[in-house]
Amino acid sequence: MIPCPVLMLLVWISKPIPCHAELYFKSPSDDQPQQILQHFPVNDGKLLNRQKRGWMWNQFFLLEEYTGLDYQYVGKLHSDQDPGDGSLKYILSGDGAGTLFVIDEIKGDIHATRRIDREEKAFYTLHAQAINRKTGIPVEPVSKFVIKIHDINDNEPTFLAHLLRSTCTFVVQVTAADADDPSYGNSAKVIYSILDGQPYFSVESETGIIRTALPNMNREIREHYQVVIQAKDMGGQMGGLSGTTTVNITLTDVNDNPPKFTQNTYHLSISESSPSGSTVGHLKAVDADIGRNAEVRYRIMDGDEMNMFDITTEKATQYGVITVRKKLDYESKRMYTLKVEVENTHIDPRFHYLGPFKDTATVKITIEDADEPPIFGRPSYMFKVHEDIEVGTIIGTVMARDPDTISSPIRFSLDRHTDLDRIFNIHSGNGSIYTAKPLDREISQWHNLSIIATEINNPKQNTRATVYILILDVNDNAPQFAMFYDTFVCENARPGQLIQTISAIDKDEPPGGQKFFFSLASVNPNFTVQDNEDNTARILTRRNGFNRHEINNYLLPVVISDNDYPIQSSTGTLTIRVCTCDNQGNMQSCSAEALLLPAGLSTGALIAILLCIIILLLIVVLFAALKRQRKKEPLVLSKEDIRDNIVSYNDEGGGEEDTQAFDIGTLRNPGVMEDKKHRRDIIPENLLLPRRTASAPDNTDVRDFINQRLKEHDNDPTAPPYDSLATYAYEGNDSIAESLSSLESSTTEGDQNYEYLKEWGPRFNKLAEMYGNGESDKDS
Repeated sequence: MIPCPVLMLLVWISKPIPCHAELYFKSPSDDQPQQILQHFPVNDGKLLNRQKRGWMWNQFFLLEEYTGLDYQYVGKLHSDQDPGDGSLKYILSGDGAGTLFVIDEIKGDIHATRRIDREEKAFYTLHAQAINRKTGIPVEPVSKFVIKIHDINDNEPTFLAHLLRSTCTFVVQVTAADADDPSYGNSAKVIYSILDGQPYFSVESETGIIRTALPNMNREIREHYQVVIQAKDMGGQMGGLSGTTTVNITLTDVNDNPPKFTQNTYHLSISESSPSGSTVGHLKAVDADIGRNAEVRYRIMDGDEMNMFDITTEKATQYGVITVRKKLDYESKRMYTLKVEVENTHIDPRFHYLGPFKDTATVKITIEDADEPPIFGRPSYMFKVHEDIEVGTIIGTVMARDPDTISSPIRFSLDRHTDLDRIFNIHSGNGSIYTAKPLDREISQWHNLSIIATEINNPKQNTRATVYILILDVNDNAPQFAMFYDTFVCENARPGQLIQTISAIDKDEPPGGQKFFFSLASVNPNFTVQDNEDNTARILTRRNGFNRHEINNYLLPVVISDNDYPIQSSTGTLTIRVCTCDNQGNMQSCSAEALLLPAGLSTGALIAILLCIIILLLIVVLFAALKRQRKKEPLVLSKEDIRDNIVSYNDEGGGEEDTQAFDIGTLRNPGVMEDKKHRRDIIPENLLLPRRTASAPDNTDVRDFINQRLKEHDNDPTAPPYDSLATYAYEGNDSIAESLSSLESSTTEGDQNYEYLKEWGPRFNKLAEMYGNGESDKDS
């Protein structure tokens, strides 16, 4: 350590070419320069004349932690070109110039404005320059010098890190950093010691490693510790600076404690009516460890041979939850005694010697009696019955009983939602199911009934069972044609020619499968049936020379029978039309009557249908004509109503006219239009030039007028349909020509002169001629 803190200032001079200078280094004991450095500029390899210039520097002393009131003196800048008359000006720039370091521009003295701390910055780079105060011409070029700050012991050591977790012997290593320069004595040599935390922990003096001092520390007894560590520089000697830190040490848990039940025996109870999954009760086992080391699992070791119960671990609380696995029965067994075990799920092998990490307890579960619903002998029943049994025949019987100790009588009923046609009934006392209507397998082969068994003493207790009834087949349906056959024979057919292949179907399903036989009801001279013995038959001709003009169709009865018992048969009739065919046997034409017969419509029926269609068409046409006639009828107007015909012209083409009439008389309200008497079809008395008039303001008279018209149309049966829209508005207000209507004219038609319309241009010539011709015709 340096007893008196000083600041050593080293100055290096750097000078750019082509400038040159001399540098004087002076020691504190010698005022004469020790060495002169001379720089000679070079130009194209030739030696130039040297002008002697240079800076003169002294070695400075500076206190690092200066606390005086005035600025601390650093040193003095001086050029050998300075005559000492104040003609030179010294300029300082670079790191801290003007803020940390200031210079006397005339004398060149440098001062520090505040305390300098080497730990903030170890050196400063500054630039010095000397210029002529009057001309501003540099006398000395800009030169760079470096001020290096040397360290003194003014900082205490600080800790860099803390570790808050401990394991076994080694706990943590703390490190203290000293900002002092370690190359100067022992000012940065740190020694560690423990101030608080003994006798549990110790610290190595040189490394800062904290270790446990006692064996077998128990987290369950004490978990948290605070250890105060001191770091002291100067090797721990007297006068050294020190710093302290507090290390919070938490003992982490290990699995060194087994779980323990809070009771040796648990008594639980549950009703026999509890469904599967119901909770019976909770078992609690405590473990002095925490977190993962306290996780446990439960299992039933003995006493549950029927697997009536289950036990699981509740993750949040680590409780054992016993639940019902199967349906309980008080009448069968009223108590269960279980042996339950609990054990840790994560066992640390290092602590096996502390085991076993498990515990057992006895759980007694009492089953409580409950009023149970009746129990059927079977969950479902199936009965088979033939479809030809008589009404009232018993099909089968269901049985149910009350499982309670005090048995209650049972009443049986049939859920009619499963027997909407009420084909079956059940005897309420003995559960016998019998038919109430005839059965038909072809309509419904299966019947699924829901039977209800209800306690008479407690109707709320009831149970259901499903009864499946299969209807067995009986041969009670005769076979028939599989489809409608449209059969024809050609006039040029030969004997033995195939004209149709037929087949049959039967709604019955005999055990051996379907087998049909085909034959004619009587001998037919024209056709014959040949059985193919595969449930099909062929219709063949027996002669030739058929003539559709003599007989246009033939009826051929065919007998179809099955081979089941009792044998069922039916007769189907084929209608055979006689048609004209080509040489290949393709039909060309048949009798119209024959075409209508298969459809089942007679000529009279077709005529009646045609007449109905004609009558409907006439009604539609008449209705349309009446509707059009109503549209052409003019509206009935009162005497006050005025109709005005407006002739409008198309701007394009000049001369086309639209003579469509509009009744706009109802749009005018003379009371509102008093200020609009100037019209284009009237020669004004006091104003010859046309002028634009403003739009008429809203007036209550117009609204009253529209409301009146609305009521008239609502009450008028000849008015347009209810969804028609009538629009009212003022006409001609925004036109330059204004209105062409004569409704507002104060003169009669005979007094009007329309010649002035010709002055408005060719577009109004036609209008003037029309009105002028109208007057001449009237006069004549």
